[in-house]
Amino acid sequence: MKNFQQNLQKLEATDTQVLGVSMDSPFANKAFADQIGVTFPLLSDWGGETTHKYGVYVDEYKAARRVNFLIGKDGKILEEQVDKEAIDPSKIVEACERPKMKN
Repeated sequence: MKNFQQNLQKLEATDTQVLGVSMDSPFANKAFADQIGVTFPLLSDWGGETTHKYGVYVDEYKAARRVNFLIGKDGKILEEQVDKEAIDPSKIVEACERPKMKN
């Protein structure tokens, strides 16, 4: 999350909306965002419906995997980063900065 916050201006300059999603409650998300200085919206998937639909829920841990999705305006997933790869959002930032993404 902090890494996306650090790249927020670059992403917003490419007409990209950054959203965070977690299975935590809205209250917990707000507290977390305040604690780490995140200013983009953190959405709550309380109950995990969306997490399950995207196939990122791990039964063993009763939690979601760390994942970054770049979703186009048509709703299709254009880029995906999973687990350790998702810590560094540079792949997503670069994809947003490509000329074809600006259309």
